[in-house]
Amino acid sequence: MAPPRHFIDLWRMESADLRAILDDAHVRKAARQGWPRGAVDADAPAKDRTLAMIFEKHSTRTRFSFDAAIRQLGGASIISNAGDMQLGRGETVEDTARVLSRMVDAVMIRANRHADVELFAQNSMVPVINGLTDRSHPCQILADLQTFEEAQGPVAGKTIAWIGDGNNVCASFIHAAAKFGFKLNIACPPVYHPDLIDLARAAEQQGRVEMTDDPRKAVRDAHCVITDTWVSMGDKDGEARLDAFEPFQVDEDLMDQARGDAVFLHCLPAHRGEEVTDEVIDGPRSLVWTEAENRIHAQKSILAWCFGAIG
Repeated sequence: MAPPRHFIDLWRMESADLRAILDDAHVRKAARQGWPRGAVDADAPAKDRTLAMIFEKHSTRTRFSFDAAIRQLGGASIISNAGDMQLGRGETVEDTARVLSRMVDAVMIRANRHADVELFAQNSMVPVINGLTDRSHPCQILADLQTFEEAQGPVAGKTIAWIGDGNNVCASFIHAAAKFGFKLNIACPPVYHPDLIDLARAAEQQGRVEMTDDPRKAVRDAHCVITDTWVSMGDKDGEARLDAFEPFQVDEDLMDQARGDAVFLHCLPAHRGEEVTDEVIDGPRSLVWTEAENRIHAQKSILAWCFGAIG
C-alpha cells in the first residue's frame, strides 16, 4: 500500500507536482463557468470520500473554501473545532490521527503548532493537509499564484514583492519561489524578518529571494505586491508591531513604485488603514476578492492530488 500523499509544506513537494496542481486548478475553475456553486465537477474525483476538518484557530476562508471544495469534488465533510473533540481534553495527537484515519479519507488541520500537524501526518493512514500553522500556509499560496497567473500569465521569471511581517504566509512564499521559479523581494523591519532556516533552504534550492528594509526598493519592477496583517492570531506584541510596521503600509504611492500593470493581493482578513489603505484594497489593481474565491479552486486540486487524481 502506497504511503498517503500529505500536503504539509511546499518546500517538501516536487516542483512538477505543484505545477500540476496549479494547472489543474486553472482547468477546474474554467470548466465551472456559469455553473451553480453546488454542482459537482464532471470527474468527481472525491466521490464517496469524506474530508475531516479540525480547527484550532478561527477561520472564514479556509473553512468555507475547503467545505465547498470537497462538495464540488463529489465528497462530503465533517467539521469540528479542536475544543469540541477529545483532542481538546488531553487525547494525544497520535491517537486522534490513528482514529480519524480509520473513519475518513483525508484530514485538513488548521493548527496552532506546526509540529502537531507533522505529528498527525506521521500517524495517519490518510492524507493530511496543512490548512495553516504558525510556520506555514501552503494552501493560501497556491490560490495566490492561481490569481497571479490569471492576471499576469505564468509566474516563472516574474517578480513578487512581499511587504510587512515575515510570518507564516511569507514563509510559504519563500518555499514557493524555488519551486515555481519566481523572484521574491521581501521588505520587513529587521526584527520581524522571516525564519532564517526558510531563507537558507531557499538558497540551497536556488530560490531567488532578496531581503530589504525598504519597501520602495522591494516593489520596484514587481508584477505583484502582497501584504498581510501586522498582528496575527497569537501575537502578544501588538503595539510594538504597529509602530515597527507603520512605514510598510501599502498605499497608492507604494503601488505606483511597482510596474504599471502590478496587481495587489492580500490573504485577508485585512486591517484597513494599517497594512493597506482602502484606496488600494478597493482599487482597480486589487484582486483580493478573486484571490479569496480561488481558495476553493486551488484546494480542490490539492485534494485531487492527495487522492491520486493528479500526477
